[in-house]
Parts: sequence; structure tokens; C-alpha cells
Amino acid sequence: MADFTIAVSDPEDGHTYQVDVDGQDANRFIGREIGEEVDGGAVGLSGYTLEITGGSDETGRPMRGDVRGNELKTVLLEGGTGYEPNRDGERKRVTVRGREVGDETRQVNARIADHGGESPADLLGDE
Repeated sequence: MADFTIAVSDPEDGHTYQVDVDGQDANRFIGREIGEEVDGGAVGLSGYTLEITGGSDETGRPMRGDVRGNELKTVLLEGGTGYEPNRDGERKRVTVRGREVGDETRQVNARIADHGGESPADLLGDE
């Protein structure tokens, strides 16, 4: 059974809320890809819509939007998610996870795409 930490960012006020989900709520994220939208009710934000922006697995390997599936892949990177070069033209072979949320995923990053009625701080109990 899957269990995740969902890091929900609110672009309006700049706050990020961390919510642990498991069971049926976590299953709403399984099989979804970076860029897809999910109902916010899975994390306690009823009336909200969340957009998946990334994540990482149990060892901290990041998810990349340009790698298909949810398996580990070794890719040659010039920069971006998973690698920051030190000088111009530098490239490196890095192991990353694909763009699909799977059982190995431990953290999913999401942002609020559509706001509901109440503020996220009130719904998540964060003041």
C-alpha cells in the first residue's frame, strides 16, 4: 500500500503545506504524471484542484517530466531537475525517476491550480 508526503504549495501566498496521505487518498495519485491535476479532497482541501509538479523516491532521486514511466533511468543531463552543472558545457550521467507517480514515490510536490472557498491554512489546520 502506498503512502506519501504531499508538499502542497500555494502560489498566492507562497506557503507550502506538508500532508501525509495513505490508503485510498494515496491511490488517487498512483499512475498520475507530472502536470496532471488531482482533486484536492485527497489531502483535505475539498473544493481545490492540485497540479502535480514533481516528487522524489525513498532515496531522494527526483522525478523528471521528460522521462517516461516510474522506473529508474540513467540519463545524460546538461542541467535542470537532478543536476546543476558547475561550468558551461558540462554534462553528467544521473539516475532519476520517471514522471509517473508509483509505489516507490515517497514525496509528491503539487501546487494549487484552482482555489476553493476556505483558505488552505484553515482546512489543513496550519495557522
